[in-house]
Amino acid sequence: MMDGGRSALILGASGLVGGLCLRHLLASAHYAQVTAVVRRLIEVDDSKLTQKVVNFDRLEQELADTHTDDVFCCLGSTMKKAGGQEAFKRVDYEYPVAAARVMRRGGSTHFLLVSALGASEKSLFFYNRVKGKTERAILEEGFPFVTIFRPSLLLGERQESRFLEGVGVKAAAWLNPLMQGPLRKYAGLEANKLALRLVREAEEALTRSRPSILTLESDDLQRSL
Repeated sequence: MMDGGRSALILGASGLVGGLCLRHLLASAHYAQVTAVVRRLIEVDDSKLTQKVVNFDRLEQELADTHTDDVFCCLGSTMKKAGGQEAFKRVDYEYPVAAARVMRRGGSTHFLLVSALGASEKSLFFYNRVKGKTERAILEEGFPFVTIFRPSLLLGERQESRFLEGVGVKAAAWLNPLMQGPLRKYAGLEANKLALRLVREAEEALTRSRPSILTLESDDLQRSL
């Protein structure tokens, strides 16, 4: 589709980054249609928006007849919230990979993945290993464009409480100014800045020269758009 008539699908629209990303997608003149894949309806009403309530454990079947240009994956959990390693892996690996697989078959050309700082299959930390495996699996699906975002601690108001993140957000208020040079990538990142960058990268992918695979580290995301 040409600019002004593109379509997008977003996973994780009820979360902090996903909710903000959805808002920017609906405001974007580049998108005529936005599909939010959700467990239950969210309180957003817009003529561009279609909400698709699905069973995430059957994501490939649920999305088999859904076709969009760009896919925004903002799914993410914590070990505590998920309830253990296997449940965490289901949300942060199995669901994104299932979505990538079915949407690529349906013709999607750009997959944008919110990963995490330190993501690596070789990491000593389970969380970062899962994120690294997710990145690799997405790349193997063969999208013409893949953009991977690796943010540090995200700053913003979540609907649910995450104690350790809350502590980190308070610390970031006085630590961020000290995070310069090599330490910059560890500074807290405003969730809205990440969400806006997600949409901007999708909007500009077809209008400027860029590699087919682009990984943006947290210090890249800190820079002004």
